[in-house]
Formats: sequence, structure tokens, C-alpha cells
Amino acid sequence: MAEQATLHRMTSELPLGRDAASIRRRIEALEALLERAFVIPGLNRPVGLDAIAGLVPVAGDFVAAALGLYIVWEARNLGMPKWQLARMLGHVGFDALLGSVPVAGDLFDFVYRSNSRNLRIIRKHLDRHHPETTILEG
Repeated sequence: MAEQATLHRMTSELPLGRDAASIRRRIEALEALLERAFVIPGLNRPVGLDAIAGLVPVAGDFVAAALGLYIVWEARNLGMPKWQLARMLGHVGFDALLGSVPVAGDLFDFVYRSNSRNLRIIRKHLDRHHPETTILEG
């Protein structure tokens, strides 16, 4: 329940600016939606739209990959180095490629969280180059 409240708070106040802090908040909200929007009852395992959309053949994987590419686009807008963008594209591509395999790909989507990996890369960049965007949670 706490995850849903946090997700609702993050998405209801999304900034539209092009500054680093606004981009950070949008990326964090999208990552939460794609990777941890819901909790599977009984397993207490958070899953997101990436794994759920992957259950729909072809179209679901395409939509999940497109949303993952949006995160890379936002990272590009931050001025991140090309090698980091290439690494992030590799995460999205690997997720889309293996996620498109019937049945095994659906199981893979529950384990491999490319958007969380990309968010980690972006946070490192932001913490180093835009320290004013760091959010302290207590």
C-alpha cells in the first residue's frame, strides 16, 4: 500500500520543466510505474507495467520498450555521455529481446528490471553533475 501511495504522489505532481530536477522526478515516477507499481498478493513481490504489458504478445513488449526508450531520451536531454546512453540502450534492448520470447520472456520480465538499472545510471550522473537535484528521504 505504501508503494501505491508513493507512486500516486509522484505521478500526481509531475513537473513539465526541462531542468534536471524536473527530469529526475519524471524518470523516477516512470521507473516506479514500469517496475514497482503493484504488489503480487501472496508473494509480496512488486511488479510494474513492464512485466504486465509483456504478457500481451508483441504489442506489450513494444509498448514496454518504447517507455524504456523514453527514459533514455530523458537521459539524453540531461547531456549524459554517449557511452552511458549506449549502455542504457543495451539494457532496454536486452529486456525487449528476451522479454519477447513466449512464456520464458514473461518470467524474465519479472526478474530483470532494465528501467531500474537505467535509473541507477541516471542518478549517479545527476548526483555528480547536478547535486541540487538530490532528494533526501527520511
